[in-house]
Formats: sequence, C-alpha cells, structure tokens
Amino acid sequence: MKIVGLDLGTVTLGIAISDSNRKIAFSKETWRYNESDLAGLADKTLSYLTSVPTNEVVIGLPRHMNGDIGVSGQRALRFKELLLERDKELNIVMWDERLTTSIALNTIAMTKTSNKAKKRKERVDALAALNILQSYLDSIK
Repeated sequence: MKIVGLDLGTVTLGIAISDSNRKIAFSKETWRYNESDLAGLADKTLSYLTSVPTNEVVIGLPRHMNGDIGVSGQRALRFKELLLERDKELNIVMWDERLTTSIALNTIAMTKTSNKAKKRKERVDALAALNILQSYLDSIK
C-alpha cells in the first residue's frame, strides 16, 4: 500500500504519495481551500484517500526551531483530529516538517522553475509534502 504525505498551509494543502514499495515519494498536487473550512478540507481529503490504496497518512507538523508547537502546528493537529473523527481506522503519523519549505524553495531555485508567484507557491507546497513524506519513508527503512 502507498502512503500519502500532506503539507497543510493556511490556504493550501500540498499532497505527495509514495510508490507501492514505500521507498520513493512523488509530489502530486496542491489544493487551495478556504482557511475557515478545515472540516471541508478534511472531507475532500478523505474522499481523495479512498481513490488511493492507502491506510496511512503522514501530516507535516510545523514546529518552531526550539521544538515548540505554535499556531500552525495546532492547526495541523486539529486537521488530524477532523480526519480521525471521520475515519477512525486511518493511521495518521505527525511528522516534524521543520525546514521542508526552505528545502522546497531551494529545489525550485536550482531547477529554475518559473518565478510566477502563484506557480512557485503551488510547487513549494507539493515539494514540501514530498520532503515530509520522503523523510518519513527514509526513517522506516
């Protein structure tokens, strides 16, 4: 079974998925959503998960550099709760996502991806999800 990686932003959700052997992560897409509708995003996410042969999701947990969980981290934890309220059998792993956005930005800069802000933002979120998922996959080898 594959594993899905998610990078939850304020108004976007980056999505990555592993191969069937759970060794390599691939960025898939970025969704935009209304920041006040986290419950709607949870419903949309669960609908997406039914189309992927998976029972495991890795969600990036934003932490401050000192390890504390701030507002963004609390939002990610709330998103996890909303998913579990709707599907109690889903295995959700919260994964430290410190520096994943910086890594994604550096990757984009090195590959000379378009500098249009919207396109860059969409790539950053999907690449951040990829980085979250790949670091998790590397840890379970």
